[in-house]
Amino acid sequence: MAIRIHHSRLVLRAKLLRGRSSPPAPWLLLPLTQSRKRDLTAGIGASTCGIGAGRSISSSARVSSSARVSEAIRPELPLAGVTVVSLEQAIAAPVATRHLADLGARVIKVERPGVGDFARQYDTRVHGLASHFVWTNRSKESLALDLKQPKDLAVLKKLIGKADVLIQNLAPGATDRLGISYRKLKDEHPSLIVCDISGYGDSGPYRDKKAYDLLVQSEAGMLSVTGSDGQPAKVGISIADISAGMYAFTNILGALIKRGKDAEKKGAHIDISMLETMVEWMGFPLYYAYDGQPGPKLAGASHASIYPYGPFETGSGTAVMLGVQNEREWARLCSEVLENPALATDDRFSSNVKRVENRDELRRLIVESFSRHSAEEIVARLDKAGIANAKVNDMKGVWDHPQLKARGRWTEIETPAGRVPALLPPGVSSAANTRMDGVPSVGQHNESILAELGELDKQG
Repeated sequence: MAIRIHHSRLVLRAKLLRGRSSPPAPWLLLPLTQSRKRDLTAGIGASTCGIGAGRSISSSARVSSSARVSEAIRPELPLAGVTVVSLEQAIAAPVATRHLADLGARVIKVERPGVGDFARQYDTRVHGLASHFVWTNRSKESLALDLKQPKDLAVLKKLIGKADVLIQNLAPGATDRLGISYRKLKDEHPSLIVCDISGYGDSGPYRDKKAYDLLVQSEAGMLSVTGSDGQPAKVGISIADISAGMYAFTNILGALIKRGKDAEKKGAHIDISMLETMVEWMGFPLYYAYDGQPGPKLAGASHASIYPYGPFETGSGTAVMLGVQNEREWARLCSEVLENPALATDDRFSSNVKRVENRDELRRLIVESFSRHSAEEIVARLDKAGIANAKVNDMKGVWDHPQLKARGRWTEIETPAGRVPALLPPGVSSAANTRMDGVPSVGQHNESILAELGELDKQG
């Protein structure tokens, strides 16, 4: 069933996802109260594809006749019919909501009027847009609200009443001050799933401590196992933010399934700590240092406890990455690649523990052998011997990677600066099986969302 809502220059088409002929999975649905039924009849809470003009709700936003309307309604996707409201910034929450959007959820991103999410200003590498922002914010609707203004805050609260999920990674205590914390929402909206992402969780001595990715990497011990020659190094991507976002994503999926199995359709509170998600990923070095034993040594691009496993220079000046995981592979490396079968039983290298202990001498021997051949020749020998190996690619090498091209993993998405390439979500066979809509400008969807909520006439 489609509804046309006429207002001034706006024609909003809303699909009533919870009343359509092919409903989403029943475990995702809220119980329909009388007020919720009235909302759905009016087209509220359904996935929309209206385009606003990128202003705050206090502005006189208007629809651009040339704006490209994305096909946001994808009823066949797993999360079609699920509405997510996100007070998000930086990386962690946007990672979670982008993955929810990939699965068909409607994600409404609430941003500051004018400047929006501060991640928009991180850099200008994508036709003037920020690289992090383009990566984490496709397929979302942007609603610009000044939450210090009572009128805008009232709109947010009305929107939350139509949502299945509320996710936020604002500063500690911000949602409580705004009156939209789980504690303040749970009685009025018992089916709502609230996910809070913070540096250290909602309790404990670090509760109110500010946290950024590098700081959490440091607290979680990541810097103690990354780097070389006594120089700790951070991971080159925002791994603490990404881990928090992915655990938020999976916990939200679990909460939706659990709510569907509950006769009363109760919501949930999810408390994601960046520290805890990062420490979970530090399981190997934690257990390696169990009971007071020393932790892994800094090994650069090599593995701290398996050897040979890392980059080795060749005669062409290019490094080749290889990994030996067991004694069979070690013997084949010695005989078929290094052409030195006696090395396999050399007492210094006859087990992985001994190879790790004597890694410097073993490295010297491998590099000496590799120096007589080009990288291409070494890779050919490794492949023939069944030894795992890889190129040490830079970003251009990844953009041009033949495997990604052969599998058709690239598509394109719209941005405010034009179309750009985007990688299909892992596990998705084609663009037809996911949602790959545009990256929004700040407040792009204000008018459509306000009309949907019956708030457009109330804005000055």
